[in-house]
Amino acid sequence: MKKREQKSEFRNYFELGSLSLKEWGREVYSSDASVDVLDFFCCAGGMSLGFAVLKNDFRIVGGIDINPVPLAAYRKNYQAPTLQADVSSLGDNIQEIENTFAITPDHGKPLIIIGCAPCQGFSAHTKIYHDKPEDSRNTLIGRFASIAVKFHPDYVVMENVPEILTGKYKYHYEEARSVFESHGYRVVRKIYNAAGFGVPQSRTRAIVVATKSKTFELPEEVFSEANYKTVRDAIGDLPLVLPGQFNEVDPLHRCSSHRQSTIDVIKAVPHDGGNRPEGLGPKCLDKVKGFYDVYGRLFWDKPSITITQYARNPASGRFSHPEQNRGLTIREAARLQSFPDGYYWHGSLGEMFKQIGEAVPPLLSLAVATQIALTLKHEKNGESSI
Repeated sequence: MKKREQKSEFRNYFELGSLSLKEWGREVYSSDASVDVLDFFCCAGGMSLGFAVLKNDFRIVGGIDINPVPLAAYRKNYQAPTLQADVSSLGDNIQEIENTFAITPDHGKPLIIIGCAPCQGFSAHTKIYHDKPEDSRNTLIGRFASIAVKFHPDYVVMENVPEILTGKYKYHYEEARSVFESHGYRVVRKIYNAAGFGVPQSRTRAIVVATKSKTFELPEEVFSEANYKTVRDAIGDLPLVLPGQFNEVDPLHRCSSHRQSTIDVIKAVPHDGGNRPEGLGPKCLDKVKGFYDVYGRLFWDKPSITITQYARNPASGRFSHPEQNRGLTIREAARLQSFPDGYYWHGSLGEMFKQIGEAVPPLLSLAVATQIALTLKHEKNGESSI
């Protein structure tokens, strides 16, 4: 298949999946889908969603996470079993995983295992990154790889911050790659801006895929910078809401109850991308250049900055609404991550923001899922892959 035809086929399939994502509601997915998907470090299921919307290709068999709160959201969204477990302590006994999800090393169906380990230990945005001690979460990538290969999956998909490939802790990625390659897998990797797949947010992430396919390659981004989706595209239609209140039609369109001092600072910030005027707010902010965007407003006609679990707090970065004098609502943060309004979140306001901020944007996941689905289809038909 020629390169232009490959791009066209990918884009058409991806766009169909994007439409399904917009219309997504909690459904029971077909048990006769050709490929099963098991999600480690699943959180509330952002990475799973990119596969789930291609319901004729993939079936979500369940998720594993250490935290029971996002697991409750995962169960409701996918109507699939979950396992609360610390991956680092699962050991070599995979019996509990087999029993929970009814999968074995001789599964009989193609299997994809997802493993998006916590990224905080690798991120260069973490304070004193270059001097901080080793984060115990960094060892999870190698541990996950050792468990995943026991099930002989057709694909293993990992997402993380780019620093796992280039930072001083990249040897953890190298450890995982060594595990995969020693078991006959080929490892491909690429760094993306999620905005390149329609996420209305600038979010740079590494995608790593281990596969025994000889033809699979990661896709190219669909959108150029000139065509990125914007904050206006994502949240411009949402109604006015005041701090601490919520919209009666959409209870998730609500933000934190800010202190009056916080509201006073935001009021002084110019609309549509403005920065905090010097001298306003805590004095420490004027002493550190890295805090220049604290209390800043999002730009209407640009993608948002990276949405994190701290997006509820304008004092944590450029997380103020472009015009309204408040921080972001749960609905706004979810949309900026490309989640459909039908997605369910569980727990307190802070817990929901954590689930959203730690998620893989579903449109980024959809890009990987699309490429895998098309590769499997071509290989099954004996055609040259995309």
